Amino acid sequence: MNEFEHERLDVYKAAIELLVLADAVATTLPRGRGYLADQLRRAASSISFNIAEGAGEFASDEKARFYRMARRSATESAAILDACRVLSLTPEPSSEAGRAVLLRIVAMLTAMVKKSGSGSGSGST
Repeated sequence: MNEFEHERLDVYKAAIELLVLADAVATTLPRGRGYLADQLRRAASSISFNIAEGAGEFASDEKARFYRMARRSATESAAILDACRVLSLTPEPSSEAGRAVLLRIVAMLTAMVKKSGSGSGSGST
């Protein structure tokens, strides 16, 4: 194979899709809102980074831990997009497109954590 394990995951592909959407939103934020742009870029990139780390892990509890971190970054990204929307900093279609991808990502990551058998974070289910 000429690809990494994470590159075969639908959730990783969705996370990369979100990264592109998040960067487009961050680029359009007005001057003085750089803190939101930076935080959105960091949170969005953290999703794909943690998915890749989890996919490369052999131990199921560690794999689940990385997927939980990716899930938290996804919900953080959703909150940042919400903030941009309520502050009227982004057009509605941008927020909705990002939200739709994030809902898919969170659902997939939740299933992946549960499948790993370590959904509670304590090593037991």
